Formats: sequence, structure tokens, C-alpha cells
Amino acid sequence: MRLRSLGLATLGALLVSACGFHLQGAVQVSPRLAALEFVAPDRYSDLQLALRDSLALAGARLVPAEGAPTATLRLLRDESGRRILSVSARNTPREVEVYYTAEFRVDAGGQELLPRQELTLTRSLSYDETALLAKEQEQEQVRAALARDLAALITRRLAVLR
Repeated sequence: MRLRSLGLATLGALLVSACGFHLQGAVQVSPRLAALEFVAPDRYSDLQLALRDSLALAGARLVPAEGAPTATLRLLRDESGRRILSVSARNTPREVEVYYTAEFRVDAGGQELLPRQELTLTRSLSYDETALLAKEQEQEQVRAALARDLAALITRRLAVLR
């Protein structure tokens, strides 16, 4: 029985490798964006902090305008919040939607490398007024997770610029 399961595992590994499957590696920004100026309206938002980390992991060196950047990433909009999706018969919220919106563009030497783009991510959550503090904390955690996801999306879009 053990030999049979080992054979099946080996066969599965061979089939997966034969189809061209491979794990996605770390995203790397192009050399054109290696020295990047990052301009954001709020220096301490969840998205701005997550984007700085994501860009650093992708190989971008963030420099000030005086440091002769090769390109400029402008975060034009950094907005998060929540909307009520449904209410109970007593007119109390039952479901909320947490959203995070980012708008950005990339310029280099007076030329627009990436035109203005807007990304919005949302998550729906149940809402219970008897557990108000727990639900508020859950929404904050979801907001931070959305910011990290947006930062990863923006970094992947920058990785394809050549």
C-alpha cells in the first residue's frame, strides 16, 4: 500500500511538472523603475505603508525627488470605508461591505508610463451589534488586508512596465 501511494505521488508530481506548472516567484520591478520616487497624499495610511514594503521587496529603491529618481509613482487617491449592504426588520445593520480604493499613475522624465488607474477591492462581512467591538476590529483587519492586496496588485502592474 505504501509503495502504491508513493508511486501515485511521483506520478502526480511528474504530471504537474510536465504541464509547465511552476510556483510564481517574487515580483521584480523593471530596471527602469529601480530608483522610484513615491508620492502619496497620506504618509501613514495602510495602503501607503503596504506599498512601500511591497515595492522594496520587488527591488525598487525609493528615493526622494532630490535623489534623481528614474520614475515617479503618484498615489492620487487612497480611500477606505464601509457601506451597509443589508438591514434587519428592526432597521439595524446585518451586513456591511468594507472597501479600499486606490488611484495611481507612473511618470518618467515627463512621459506617462502608466496612465491613471483605479483599483477597488471589497469584502462583505456580517454585522452583529451585540459584538460591536469585535466587529469593528474585524473590519480594521479586513481593511489592512485589502491594503496589502492592493499594494501587491499595484506592484504587479509596475513589474510589467519595460
